[in-house]
Amino acid sequence: MDTQDFIELNGRRFRRYIDAEELRGIVKSLAGRISADMKGLDVVVCPVLTGSYLFAADITRELDFDARISFVRYTSYEGMHSTGQLKASLRFPDICRGRHVLIIEDIVDTGISMEGMLKELAALEPASVRVCTLMFKPGSFQKDFKVDYVGKEISNEFIVGYGLDYDGVGRMYRDIYILDE
Repeated sequence: MDTQDFIELNGRRFRRYIDAEELRGIVKSLAGRISADMKGLDVVVCPVLTGSYLFAADITRELDFDARISFVRYTSYEGMHSTGQLKASLRFPDICRGRHVLIIEDIVDTGISMEGMLKELAALEPASVRVCTLMFKPGSFQKDFKVDYVGKEISNEFIVGYGLDYDGVGRMYRDIYILDE
């Protein structure tokens, strides 16, 4: 989609917050760090659908090692708020057993969803687990697990674009937009 200063989704107005150029820089930086840490390991990259699909595609193309890729799907959001309930429709696969797993997430805010995913993944006894998130909301974070790779820390505002949605719309924008109300 073309870059716009403002967009409207489901009757709400959003303004551009992070442009595509800044996102490319974030991706390159994260990929460099991940490559330095994980090159030479037997890695399974697990992007969390649906929000991380653009970020995951961009970051995996920047890695300087080959890895298996297996999508997972966990959700806890309805509209603009977390339900506090984690629902899985595509769980971590058995190929994670004994391998180094890199979870790629679009955003970590409260940490409730990721904590549930990490507990489930632990049952597969991976060699190691690392978490990479494009966006992190430290002001909302309630858990004590480590987020290994953070693209950008943001405040508690609601964002859309670059894979992130508002009730199913807004994912395809190249930029990230913030609620402007």
